[in-house]
Amino acid sequence: ELCDNLRMTTIPQNAFQGMSNESLTLKLYKNGFEDIHSHAFNGTKLNQLILKDNKNLRHIHNDALRGATGPDVLDISSTALESLPSYGLEAIQVLNATSSYSLKRLPPLDKFGSLLEAVLTYPSHCCAFQNLRTEKKKSLLSIFDNFSKECESTLRKPTNELFYRDDSHNVSLWSAENMYPFATDEETSPYSYSIIFGDSEITSFDFEYDFCQPKILTCTPEPDAFNPCEDILGYSFLRVLIWFINILAIVGNFTVLLVLITSHYKLTVPRFLMCNLSFADFCMGLYLLLIASVDAQTSGQYYNHAIDWQTGSGCSTAGFFTVFASELSVYTLMVITIERWHTITYAMQLDQKLRLRHAVPIMLGGWIFSILIAALPLLGVSSYMKVSICLPMDIEMGLSQAYILLILVLNVVAFIVICACYIKIYIAVQNPELVAANKDTKVAKRMAILIFTDFTCMAPISFFAISAAFKVPLITVTNSKILLVLFYPVNSCANPFLYAIFTKAFRRDFFLLMSKLGCCKSRAELYRMNYFSAYTSNCKNGSSATAPSQTSQALLLLSALKK
Repeated sequence: ELCDNLRMTTIPQNAFQGMSNESLTLKLYKNGFEDIHSHAFNGTKLNQLILKDNKNLRHIHNDALRGATGPDVLDISSTALESLPSYGLEAIQVLNATSSYSLKRLPPLDKFGSLLEAVLTYPSHCCAFQNLRTEKKKSLLSIFDNFSKECESTLRKPTNELFYRDDSHNVSLWSAENMYPFATDEETSPYSYSIIFGDSEITSFDFEYDFCQPKILTCTPEPDAFNPCEDILGYSFLRVLIWFINILAIVGNFTVLLVLITSHYKLTVPRFLMCNLSFADFCMGLYLLLIASVDAQTSGQYYNHAIDWQTGSGCSTAGFFTVFASELSVYTLMVITIERWHTITYAMQLDQKLRLRHAVPIMLGGWIFSILIAALPLLGVSSYMKVSICLPMDIEMGLSQAYILLILVLNVVAFIVICACYIKIYIAVQNPELVAANKDTKVAKRMAILIFTDFTCMAPISFFAISAAFKVPLITVTNSKILLVLFYPVNSCANPFLYAIFTKAFRRDFFLLMSKLGCCKSRAELYRMNYFSAYTSNCKNGSSATAPSQTSQALLLLSALKK
């Protein structure tokens, strides 16, 4: 026992050589050790090696246990070790590593050949031993199955053979002549099925029980419901889908942003709002890209990367992106809907038209709100570290629970506002006194379908999230990843196509941009001619039109932007 020596900073080579030929229990705790050198325990027979409470112990050489026998028990609790030695772990039966927060990765599992009990710091590490335990069980059952087949063949043919297990626990078939000193002629009859272990004999039932009840490796703390023993995405098919979805979201929204920003046409309110929506959905694509990339890198060994990922800056960045993107997207969709309702309702009152100077502060408020909501988990309100997909699912504290409920309630309110606006739009376009063109009805109906489709995709997520916020989860984290990939980002993929790419105005801007790069010049010229003809026609109509015709022009402009 050697403890409370704060000035002892290293354990040098051969430090305990020649101390004793008997099995040793070395209690080396609460010292100032920082480093353990190669062959530090050379020449010893270690039963237990206790290194706990060495707060400054950060490094143990890979060959520190070389030349030693054992240990059976290794305790590195409350140390700063970042890794275990690669040699000398084969004999360890009990590993205690509680409060070892720097130990985030484990050596290859085949190094722990004799391990029976592990008490660790992180639940994810127990997933590694759970896989090891499953493999060992399958191996034992396979061995027993082979022996069963041998036994069946033995019972069918008149051979005097018995099972025998020597001191090294190897089971083999011996002939009756070799086993004669241990059994009578009756016992070694062709149809006997007994097993001799040293000087004792047991039945086939005992043999089966001994083989089917192997010593089971136990590991604590066990993984919880938020962090099951699986990779980040869990299902194999999600790994394929998430790449398709995130590339679609990134490429689609980046294209929309590029075309709208570089367009030489005047930046109108609808264009400005579409830029904000595209940026929000682009951020959602970045979140999916981060998740997909880390999942691909850690596939099959996530237990060794879980702590670095979930407690590091990567997961925090991904969580910030997804919350910011989702909230800004919902907010922008609501503003777009209100703007359309306002344009149609007050089309005859041009002095009340929503101008860019009004839209900018409105969207600035949305940005500030979204950034604040996304930053709260970084400040201790809920947490992005709770699950591998980096969503704020921590609801242990009352404030965290209120935070989750606030987000969900605001999303529901936004959905109600959007529904109300589109109901009013639909009623307005049915009134012939307000609208003279049938195309406006088509625009309103199409936009209503788009909005309802968007929120239909969000409905299952909101439903399960609200139930989880009240601590009555109706779906597991594993199954929630299906919602994450199939429903959560669908809007981010669909919005650039439904709101921009499929419209005539966007196609015009796209081909004009391509013509500047030397491509599609004929298509661009065609769009220029069509736009000039439409503009000339509108000017002629405007010079002789009365006030009601101004309404039709405003609605025509609205529909033209969405065709």
